[in-house]
Amino acid sequence: MIPSLRQDFNRRYRPETYRDFLRNLDARLGSHVEFRVAETPCFFPKEMLDEMASIGEELTQRLVGNATYLEASRAMIPPQYCAVNETPHPHFMTADFGLVRDAYGKLAPKLVELQAFPSVFGYQFELCEAYRSAFSLDKSLAFLMGGHTESSFWKLMERVIVHRHDPENVVLTEVEPMKQKTLPDFLVTAQRLGIQLVDIAQLVPERQPGKSTRLYYRKDNKLIPVRRIYNRAIVDELIRKRIKLPFDFTESFDVEWAGHPNWYFHISKFSIPYLDYPAVPAAVFLDEWLAGKNNDKLPGDREQWILKPLFSFAGKGIEFAPSDETLDAIPKDMRHEFLLQERVRFEHLIETPFGLTQPEIRILYLWPDGGKLEPVISLVRLGRGKMMGVDHNRDQEWVGGSAAFYPL
Repeated sequence: MIPSLRQDFNRRYRPETYRDFLRNLDARLGSHVEFRVAETPCFFPKEMLDEMASIGEELTQRLVGNATYLEASRAMIPPQYCAVNETPHPHFMTADFGLVRDAYGKLAPKLVELQAFPSVFGYQFELCEAYRSAFSLDKSLAFLMGGHTESSFWKLMERVIVHRHDPENVVLTEVEPMKQKTLPDFLVTAQRLGIQLVDIAQLVPERQPGKSTRLYYRKDNKLIPVRRIYNRAIVDELIRKRIKLPFDFTESFDVEWAGHPNWYFHISKFSIPYLDYPAVPAAVFLDEWLAGKNNDKLPGDREQWILKPLFSFAGKGIEFAPSDETLDAIPKDMRHEFLLQERVRFEHLIETPFGLTQPEIRILYLWPDGGKLEPVISLVRLGRGKMMGVDHNRDQEWVGGSAAFYPL
């Protein structure tokens, strides 16, 4: 994207430096990174990253401020997972973009999806520092957004996640966290903030008549009260793995959420058909399309379509150019849970020894209680196939998870 920086990096690249970089990254995180990490960071103009951050912020504010939309999205929450005490806004946001050519041939960001759920904030910070150290990147190159420094980034993370509580009473919960590929992010976040990493299925409820349920976790054979939950457990995984929790999401808890579970449903792929904005691809719910509604929204060429489950993650269940047979095979009572969307065809822009590679850029935001929505860091996924997730590019080189740097 910035030719001088790209050419300089490619010229100086050595495979042994990449191997050292991976070892250093594991050491920083205290755990082995199991997904593929790209050989290179990316270099983008700050104006381009700021434009993406601005679009993501505007779209988020539109959705959060739309009571009619929020009521429609609330109807999509499985009743047994519709948690009480919903916060007035999400604490975490991500906005994914591809880069496309507009009608004038100029590069422009195109939204892939929005998600009101935490991403790998802590991991991404350490990844950027590891790239800088291993490849001797110029210190004038920055990666934090919104004017943040290392200190202010972690202070804002603490404000959002820990709030005013003793870190011992704050837990990061996930489904079997020690087995997740995102474990490195969990570990570095827990270490930086002093919070506890807990399997969500191991929380211990204490119910008292006429009072809110309290939650505890076990530490050194003692029950420690939970005051705030940094929620990383995805409902789709709870359902898919048939995990029985010791508590009921619909109960009233004497616990705060950092990342209330309902926002995962409120702002997701479900939001795309509701957003009329130049950077948002055309989309229609499958049940409506099959009923003959909004059929003029999508391109005429079905090769330009994608079928997406609304609430899956990591690219699960996506179908390119879905056939009538594929669409008709989806049970009628499930069709409202699928989206037909215009395919975003990313431009191949990153010059590598294996040819031009396409980037997908994710902007990560924090939104503290009593504060404002702020972009804080970005991440990049590099790929040369249809799918951009790191799991879909594991047998290639110069692809995978990466980072975005920009010149000050």
